[in-house]
Amino acid sequence: MQRIPFLSRILLFCLAFSTCVAKQPPWVMRISCGGRLDVHTAPTNTLWFKDFAYTGGIPANATLPSYISPPLKTLRYFPLSSGPNNCYNINNVPSGHYAVRVFFGLDGHPNFDNEPLFDISVEGTQIYSLKSGWTNQDDQVFTEALVFLNDGTASLCFHSTGHGDPAILSIEILQVDDRAYYFGPAWGRGIILRTAARLSCGNGKPKFDVDYSGDHWGGDRFWSAIKTFGQGSDLATSTESGIKMASNAPNFYPEALYQTALVSTDTQPDLAYTMDVDPNRNYSIWLHFAEIDSSVTTAGERVFDILINGDVVFEEVDVVKMSGDRYTALVLNTTVAVNGRALTISLHPKEGSHAIINAIEVFEIVAAESKTLLEEVRALQSLKSALGLPLRFGWNGDPCVPQQHPWNGADCLYDKTSSKWFIDGLGLDNQGLRGFLPNDISRLLHLQSINLSDNSIHGAIPPSIGSIAGLVVLDLSYNLFNGSIPESLGQLTSLRRLNLNGNSLSGRVPAALGGRLLHGTSFKYVAISGALKYLLALNGIHAITCLCGIPGLPTCGPHLSAGAKTGVAFGASVGFLLMVICSMCWWKRRQNILRAQKIAARGAPYAKARTHLSHDIQLTRHYNQGNARTAAENGPILLS
Repeated sequence: MQRIPFLSRILLFCLAFSTCVAKQPPWVMRISCGGRLDVHTAPTNTLWFKDFAYTGGIPANATLPSYISPPLKTLRYFPLSSGPNNCYNINNVPSGHYAVRVFFGLDGHPNFDNEPLFDISVEGTQIYSLKSGWTNQDDQVFTEALVFLNDGTASLCFHSTGHGDPAILSIEILQVDDRAYYFGPAWGRGIILRTAARLSCGNGKPKFDVDYSGDHWGGDRFWSAIKTFGQGSDLATSTESGIKMASNAPNFYPEALYQTALVSTDTQPDLAYTMDVDPNRNYSIWLHFAEIDSSVTTAGERVFDILINGDVVFEEVDVVKMSGDRYTALVLNTTVAVNGRALTISLHPKEGSHAIINAIEVFEIVAAESKTLLEEVRALQSLKSALGLPLRFGWNGDPCVPQQHPWNGADCLYDKTSSKWFIDGLGLDNQGLRGFLPNDISRLLHLQSINLSDNSIHGAIPPSIGSIAGLVVLDLSYNLFNGSIPESLGQLTSLRRLNLNGNSLSGRVPAALGGRLLHGTSFKYVAISGALKYLLALNGIHAITCLCGIPGLPTCGPHLSAGAKTGVAFGASVGFLLMVICSMCWWKRRQNILRAQKIAARGAPYAKARTHLSHDIQLTRHYNQGNARTAAENGPILLS
């Protein structure tokens, strides 16, 4: 007796009675990576938008690795200097179900790795890792996945693995039916279907849906052509007759897909196809049939079993009976767990001597990763900007997922209750940071440890840190922080270690911090002249400030506001200037007095001698009045 699984009967019912009609075209976005202008490509006049929405990277001329690659002339590659994680973040994407496809490229530069190997993630879930030799396999020059996009954005990230720089030729985001490829109760928004294989049997040329004139809601799938499963094991057959029930919702397969097929032979009655897969994964398998062999005219003439890795998954498949007629599409779907590295699909005839198959689709079922809390992602992005985080950190995409590529310097913890990741630690010590610490750090509510030591972070310590209730370790030592220690730090009741040394802090130490010291919190301190002092370096690298404001230690003076401090500093400066001016005037006057006294002391003997000489001259003139001579006779007068 013919036994057909319940799910297959549901699929048949949907194909037979579906009345879904696409009322409007699907949403489509195609990006020519590295392109500076929008372009249309032949032969289908497909529109590709110029490059946008990237987080970094460098545009370059492209070398196409395969003839199936889009005929584009540019690509974008991401050198390791721009960080290990680089992304395209595309906004304004309507909520829905999408086929996301990425084509890889090659840079023609001689110094560029001829075959870069890297990982690809979509919405924080790693979907693919390039394998060595991908440039020689047409169906490996791209990766494709079906994913639900619900938050208005699409995030596609490329993760360096140390084997060359990721190089991206194009990105496509193509809307499909919300129920496309429904495979059972496990299907849903938490599931991603990565395309592992898609084969058009008996066809000699690979094609996209658009080449088949397929419905746009099908997602423009790429179908690899396979002429035979093995030399002499089968024969290709085809028809030009129309195929009924092909292009129906929700999958909208192209009619031409069912116009070619492979049929087993007398010498090899079983049909068998084997492909390589990743082990320990679940796969959704879709098998396509239409009876196009003119030698089969009625039900019962061709009946076969379908086995996957030796296990029967469909018994006594009669295509004519199950589809309702000849030249009518039939789709069977099943899900299997594969432990090894091979997946084999076999068709074993039961009635008649031959089996037939038109197409095969194989999808790896990938559980979508839970994302990081959006509020914390935004807080980290704000922190990245404020601190001037170097590009080498690659803080792009989601901080915690994919789990294979978390952000450097951010520690993640998974919350099973909310099914979200959050940040519980920041370790950015000795990283050459030169920015400031923003208030947004308080939005990282789950932080337990902050270590920003040995950088050049300037500005004030944000008081908002005091609202991170679970903070246990706060190390801001050896930076350029200034201003006072926020009173709010005293609210950190869980704090067990606080390092603020090596900064330029000033002012009152919050009394509550003294209470933390008395209750076992670790501070750096030293005893000088019998007094306990904090090694907080409040006025430079070597400055030591007395602990004040807590019981048992000196009372702090009145706390001045920043404006008051400025006024005091200005007054002190003016007073000092006046003192300098007065001192200079006094000194100059004193010098003049001393100079005059010295001159007087030296001049006293000389003046007396001059008086006596003048008296002698006068006497001489009086004596010689009677014998006066002219000036010419007596010579020149030397003294007057």
